[in-house]
Amino acid sequence: MEQNTIFGHPKGLFVLFFTELWERFSFYGMRAILVLYLTAETLGDNPGLGWSNESALQLYGWYGMLVYMMSIPGGLLADRWLGQKKSVLVGGVLIIIGQFILAVDSLVTFYAGLALIISGVGALKPNISTMVGGLYKKGDIKRDAGFTIFYIGINIGAFSAPLLVGYFGEVVDWHLGFSLAGFGMILGQIVYVFGQKHLTGIGDSHKSTPESAALMKQPLTKIEKDRTIVLLLSFLIMIVFWGAYEQAGGFMNLYAKQTVDRVVFGFEIPASFLQSLHAFYVIILGAPMAAFWLWWKKKGKESSAIFKMAIGTIVMGFGFMALMGAAYEVSVLALEKASLYWLLLSYLLHVVGELSSSPVALSFITKLAPAKYASFMMGAYFAITGLGNKVAGWIGEAAESAGALEVFTGVTMFCLAFGLLLLVFVKRLKALTHGAEDDIS
Repeated sequence: MEQNTIFGHPKGLFVLFFTELWERFSFYGMRAILVLYLTAETLGDNPGLGWSNESALQLYGWYGMLVYMMSIPGGLLADRWLGQKKSVLVGGVLIIIGQFILAVDSLVTFYAGLALIISGVGALKPNISTMVGGLYKKGDIKRDAGFTIFYIGINIGAFSAPLLVGYFGEVVDWHLGFSLAGFGMILGQIVYVFGQKHLTGIGDSHKSTPESAALMKQPLTKIEKDRTIVLLLSFLIMIVFWGAYEQAGGFMNLYAKQTVDRVVFGFEIPASFLQSLHAFYVIILGAPMAAFWLWWKKKGKESSAIFKMAIGTIVMGFGFMALMGAAYEVSVLALEKASLYWLLLSYLLHVVGELSSSPVALSFITKLAPAKYASFMMGAYFAITGLGNKVAGWIGEAAESAGALEVFTGVTMFCLAFGLLLLVFVKRLKALTHGAEDDIS
């Protein structure tokens, strides 16, 4: 186990921090321009594919689902054969190849690039997150703080990518944007390879020692089965959450481009730039939100992971209530464009909900998942995120046909009702964790 520390955390955390930062730069850079590229006209200075909004959102939903669904075979790849460390390396290489293939102006290479990125993220994403948990001993109260630091790295990449990739892709050339995403992933792999000395004993194959091989053959205990049930229920929560949250890269991205007034002081903000808002809010609100939940716990109030996920879902509902204001201006007040501040407020509330749910869920899984299925359960979580992305695609398609106001209203009511229902069962679900949450804040 790594003993040298930075700010009280293992040095390996910061190797994984920068690796994931650049992987997310690659992912969110590509996500920022994907539907815009698909729907851009085929003629002009920067031609796209000329797809309809509905077709673009369908592909976005499938891509978002598959890119995370592949985390299940990616987790099994690590648990059964390569180990987490090697799986992350393989995943990174596949992403690099995929991003540069996207830079070739051809429909065949476009689909091939998407397939490679989907496979690469599936191998990398669940395993790098599991490795973060492996840096901390059982019961270490710094575990959640470590995941918060890791999460900040994710969002630094997610913040910078839409600005750089978005600008060069949307304004200059779509394929140049895809190339920049690929260069970002190369930097991530360089950091990962040269940081291996700080990851000794972390993420190695289960077959590397007789003890770990024996662990894989042991049946689950009653406590492990109960904890697995709670994890599966938490996955259902996250389908709802991500189904709403991932509107950002799909329908809300098109809505911002086509319906929102983005002119500020005479400058029209590119729609892809707004994809940075989520990450910007996470960076500035991450520490205050962590401090709030710590204060909340010290006050003796309910602070379980399920409780936080329920609150996050409710706040997400309020975020869509803000979008109802934008849709009301256009459909009822008959304004030509909706005000930008509705989008700014909506993204802010979405991030408050995210910070109550997503980093908590990552820590929750590393604490409750049986050791023999650690990577698989993390992969299952990201697969659930993929299902949420597919739900997001369906919602976006519905908004194109039923109308934005109606869909925003429906999502608002569902998130509020689902979150409130969860609060009713919080204590019963917490009991099934058998005290595992005592050190989860």
